Amino acid sequence: MYPDSFSAPAPADDWRARAASLKAALNRNNHAYYVLDDPSIPDAEYDKLFHELQALEQQYPELATTDSPTQRVGGTPLPQFEQVRHTIPMLSLGNGFDDEDIVAFDKRVKDGLSSLTEIAYATELKFDGLAISLRYEDGVLVGAATRGDGTTGENVTANIRTVRAIPLRLHGDNPPQVLEVRGEVLMYKNDFAKLNQRQRDAGLKEFANPRNAAAGSLRQLDSKITAQRTLRFFAYGIGVLEGMDMPASHSALLDWYSSLGLPVCKERAVVHGAEGLLKFYNGIGAKRGELPYEIDGVVYKVDRLDQQQQLGFVSRAPRFALAHKFPAQEALTVVQGIEVQVGRTGAITPVARLVPVFVGGVTVTNATLHNEDEVRRKDIQIGDTVIVRRAGDVIPEVVAYVPESRPADAKPFEMPKECPVCGSPIVRLEEEAIARCSGGWVKCSAQRKGGLQHFVSRRAMDVDGLGDQLIDQLVDKNVITTAADLYRLGLTSLAELDRMAEKSAQNVLDALEKSKSTTLARFIYSLGIRHVGEATAKELARHFGNMDAVLAATEEQLLEVADVGPVVARSIISFFEDNLNVELVNQLRAAGIHWTEGAGVEIQAKTLAGKIFVLTGTLPTMSRDDAAQMIEAAGGKVSGSVSKKTSYVVAGADAGSKLAKAEELGIAILDEDALVALVHSGPQDAANVAVTE
Repeated sequence: MYPDSFSAPAPADDWRARAASLKAALNRNNHAYYVLDDPSIPDAEYDKLFHELQALEQQYPELATTDSPTQRVGGTPLPQFEQVRHTIPMLSLGNGFDDEDIVAFDKRVKDGLSSLTEIAYATELKFDGLAISLRYEDGVLVGAATRGDGTTGENVTANIRTVRAIPLRLHGDNPPQVLEVRGEVLMYKNDFAKLNQRQRDAGLKEFANPRNAAAGSLRQLDSKITAQRTLRFFAYGIGVLEGMDMPASHSALLDWYSSLGLPVCKERAVVHGAEGLLKFYNGIGAKRGELPYEIDGVVYKVDRLDQQQQLGFVSRAPRFALAHKFPAQEALTVVQGIEVQVGRTGAITPVARLVPVFVGGVTVTNATLHNEDEVRRKDIQIGDTVIVRRAGDVIPEVVAYVPESRPADAKPFEMPKECPVCGSPIVRLEEEAIARCSGGWVKCSAQRKGGLQHFVSRRAMDVDGLGDQLIDQLVDKNVITTAADLYRLGLTSLAELDRMAEKSAQNVLDALEKSKSTTLARFIYSLGIRHVGEATAKELARHFGNMDAVLAATEEQLLEVADVGPVVARSIISFFEDNLNVELVNQLRAAGIHWTEGAGVEIQAKTLAGKIFVLTGTLPTMSRDDAAQMIEAAGGKVSGSVSKKTSYVVAGADAGSKLAKAEELGIAILDEDALVALVHSGPQDAANVAVTE
């Protein structure tokens, strides 16, 4: 944090010093906000200082130097980009795709250096953005160019000045005479989502992915448009350096960059040998989804620069570096057809049937199109060549079609009038984007299957061993109709199903019996009421304390519950106005499902109110779900990721990257015993609670 405060006006004869102070404060805040992720002053204070500097520069134009923060807002649109020839070419890297490629790379390096010892490598991320070269002269940014063909790029200096993550003047009193910084301009995932929301609100075309958004933003002829989009930058290489000795290693270069105020990614390390390279690759791959930006691999570079020079180049790529790519997350394929699927709430989802394509580590044959409006907006037609994206465990989706590849006989999608499963009319309410089958559980087996799958899921009734295929058989053979029928199943009826032996059937019955002892929150969630997720179910259980009170609640009473608004309240009322749903609740309770009834509202002291917890690893005696329930019952919140807002991380055996990040941020780490003690003592006694080392 920086203690700058400029609430008092500057003396009239001190405007130069005042402008210098304003520039310094604004530049420091830009660095703190966009590089360190630690804002130094509130946004309103930043705006106040910015506008004051603008006024001074308008009154005294000589103050508007090229390194002033006011120069980041964009200027006069350019008729076209000038071409810039790189003094030192921006070469591409060779690629590796499997472990054998990495072992072979390490062997080539050792052979090239005639080394018998393990080679030290600098490892970093391969960003999915746009390569840029920045030129600083005497510490001041004077030019920026895209990679282009590696020899010649486009002059994007005006646009780069709008990127607040990039310093207009380097930190320190002794900058080099000339420094060409190589790096990547990119857009964070959350900034990409906000940009596309603005595009939708304005009725404009959305960007397909963060890389396209970053490239499109940086290549605007009007830099004012670039200034409206939040771009980031990471430095990872060097071109020309004059007036100063080159650092001895790549890792030292990045450390030096950081001291100059240039953004450098923290996800980097120095490792040894092929084993170290693969360990870094696998570690980054495991937490790839948690990163705030997209990457498509990692990069390995021989760390010592003298060894890099000794190895040299082959063709247009260095021998001393390699990009180790992750499996592709986007690919091109063809839409063979568009069908609809019916979800547990009757939601009708268009699904593209695709020519099989390998993307994101798996072969994809189907991809969601979300809803009818989305199909129309993206203009996806049968026969189109499309971009398919798969990120981690996310369901593959069709991002966009390739216009120039559309065949003459492409066919638009037509939403069916009747449910393909039960023949009931498909309806769509005016205020909703999703069309639904009107058949319900009774008529529509697809909704019945989806509802049962939800009912037995881990976060609902948690019936181990009762998977989707088994439920499909039970429904298709008319063995069960409602969730209550599950508790009437016998050993013989289960054992007769495909792929079910007597022991497997008995395991399912044991799991059903175990599930009878649950919590009110889990039971409410398991019913599958529209708009009632886990958090809302917990608030309903906490507020009313017993099921009869929930059944009898009026809309006004429901609106008193935290996390319940008019839409949710009406959905709950509508659900229990259906006698079949009330009868289901009664049958389930009659089958033996039970929980501890509470008095409602304040059923436990809120010792952890305002505290945010993250759970990681395997706890000795309780599941993570049980730990989360205990925390939430005490007023705390449970988050899935570690950040500066996290109060405590509860770590068990085999804790992974979340524990490492907590240690890096200095967040208190608790074991199970410490968590239990904290729940009973409250944060005011946190100093007396033992934490893990």
